[in-house]
Amino acid sequence: MKIQGKLIDIHQRDIYSAKITLKEGVINKIERLENKTESFICPGLIDSHIHIESSMLTPGAFAGPAVSRGTTSVVCDPHEIANVLGIEGVKFMINDAKKVPLKFWFGAPSCVPATTFETNGASINSENIEYLLKMDEIKYLAEMMNFPGVIHDDEEIKKKLKIALDLNKQIDGHAPGLSGAQLKKYINSGISTDHECSSIQEAEEKIKLGMKILMREGSAARNLDVLKDLLKTYPDMVMLCSDDLHPEMLEKQHINKLVAKLINDGYDIFNVLRSCTLNPVKHYKIDAGLLRPGDKADFIIIDNPGNMEVSETWINGMKVFSNEKLLFKYHGAEPANIFNSTELSEEKIKVERKANKILVIVAFDGELITKAISINAGTKKYTEPDSRNDILKIVVKDRYKDNPPAIAFIKGFGLKSGAFASSVAHDSHNIISVGTNDKDIVEAMNQVIKMKGGLAVADKNKIYSLALPVAGIMSDKPVQIIAGEYKSLSERVVKMGSRLSAPFMTLSFMALLVIPELKLSDKGLFDGKKFSFVPLFTD
Repeated sequence: MKIQGKLIDIHQRDIYSAKITLKEGVINKIERLENKTESFICPGLIDSHIHIESSMLTPGAFAGPAVSRGTTSVVCDPHEIANVLGIEGVKFMINDAKKVPLKFWFGAPSCVPATTFETNGASINSENIEYLLKMDEIKYLAEMMNFPGVIHDDEEIKKKLKIALDLNKQIDGHAPGLSGAQLKKYINSGISTDHECSSIQEAEEKIKLGMKILMREGSAARNLDVLKDLLKTYPDMVMLCSDDLHPEMLEKQHINKLVAKLINDGYDIFNVLRSCTLNPVKHYKIDAGLLRPGDKADFIIIDNPGNMEVSETWINGMKVFSNEKLLFKYHGAEPANIFNSTELSEEKIKVERKANKILVIVAFDGELITKAISINAGTKKYTEPDSRNDILKIVVKDRYKDNPPAIAFIKGFGLKSGAFASSVAHDSHNIISVGTNDKDIVEAMNQVIKMKGGLAVADKNKIYSLALPVAGIMSDKPVQIIAGEYKSLSERVVKMGSRLSAPFMTLSFMALLVIPELKLSDKGLFDGKKFSFVPLFTD
């Protein structure tokens, strides 16, 4: 097999017409040509950090849209499904990934559960970490979110880190805002990356201490514009990643559009491409081809680097995408779930007034961080939502042990009617709902329970939903179906008055306790700064 085109050579930093000879899935020979060629041949793109589960697709369903955007490899952290199913969830992801040609490089989730202040489905201890890291499919210890545990010498955390280092596996970090002596200790523990930088100064401090920076641009958090100048100053220390990519975005783009944007912004094409090819291959020691003789034949054919529109994708010498058509089939996932919650009644989510004031979560569009305010609790026996002032009720229900729900109040969602609910709720993926009244909140949550996971909207005696039966957070249906249904539900929530650009995404982070300031777990209202529960009612 021979392929001709303008080869984008990231090693010699040159672009030239070439003929590539493939043999048994490997690049056998590259020859320069004198004649001009039209299309460009580029190394296959690598997403250096992604949670596949955030796409609401199984690995097999994710592969189709990914390869159509020129992605040939993904470095992925199965943290979300591990919180639901533990080691069996990680094994599910590995086995499902083997059904498709896209290369998945998995990490061993380091923080399951993410905290002890919420109910989740499983735990992964240091013995489990050792078991996982000894698997061929597991390439690294996934993001160490518990940076206080690292800094304060938590024994279990130290064991996990030592196991990874002893097995010569990389360790991903997660340390937003960490600096100074604490950052040095965190990095000196062996942690080698961070994808949580929100300023160039933060990134440079970490780079100077030896850490690689993953520049993130996904659905939930977007830091590329802030960090992209690192490509000029530290091109070998950066990688591109999406972290969390929801289905409606994945349907349209992946790493290819980040590359196109950076090239159009004037950044060196070779530095840009190395950040999503050579750099992750070297860092994670993964067997992904880089367009050299002897490499696996992982490459893409594009019309123009300025738009990165992909006409063909090749993985291990096999053409997997051509002219807008997938050339492989995914036949669906095996069952995998834990969903033990019984249905709720309106009585179960009433809030009896116990003092004159209540703490209220304040959410912001496009932000994971929340604030806390105190408002009057009213004078009635029960404290109720006040949609005129955007004070809505928020409920989180444990889906694993069927404990009673936790209830609080939230501002920022803007609903004027109805309620919506989801079992995609980081990190433990319990059932979460925000609404203007108890009837709709209960109906939306009960629909999620009936489906054993998914998204639901209840408004004006009608219910609309999207089933996510795999671990309550994914589907094995094609991205076009899931993206379409997801967009339809989001549009309904906006019609109900929400001011949020992505209401379900914002909802999913309202139970994420590791991001301050005020969140709600299934066990109660939680102050992320004090890292402790706080009462709903205050004097």
